[in-house]
Amino acid sequence: MKRIYSVLVENRSGVLMKVAGLFSRRCFNIDSLAVGETDDPKVSLITIVSSGDERTIEQIEKQLNKKLDIIKVKTFEEDRCINRELMLVKVKYNRNNRRDIMENCEIMGATIVDMSNSQMLIQVCDTPERTSLFLKMLKGISIIEVARTGTLALQKCMETDK
Repeated sequence: MKRIYSVLVENRSGVLMKVAGLFSRRCFNIDSLAVGETDDPKVSLITIVSSGDERTIEQIEKQLNKKLDIIKVKTFEEDRCINRELMLVKVKYNRNNRRDIMENCEIMGATIVDMSNSQMLIQVCDTPERTSLFLKMLKGISIIEVARTGTLALQKCMETDK
């Protein structure tokens, strides 16, 4: 079972290391990790995707809530949140495969953000599953380089939210 943890932390040096250390010491796996400043420069949001059985998932949340630098922990099930991942892919192209690459981009909502005579830099922002699918679609093409962010997630909007 997979869970997404949205962890608001104080934006200070060493906080990320403490959070990652918690996972390491207890042998919890981190599938994805993304960190960024919020609208308040004193606060950062760490988004962690982790998997394990129900007991492990419960333990992760309890352990995160014990840390002093952590302001708030939210746990999301995948169907109750919107999650996205950014991926940049640099591919080598030629006259024969150029059209195929552009069609794949159009189908997947990807954008060509840079281009030279023989290379394209493509940007995809979608769910982790769809970014992986796009990468599979490009397997027959010469992929030069790939960079992916970790998953970012927020809970879906609810009428009860204020």
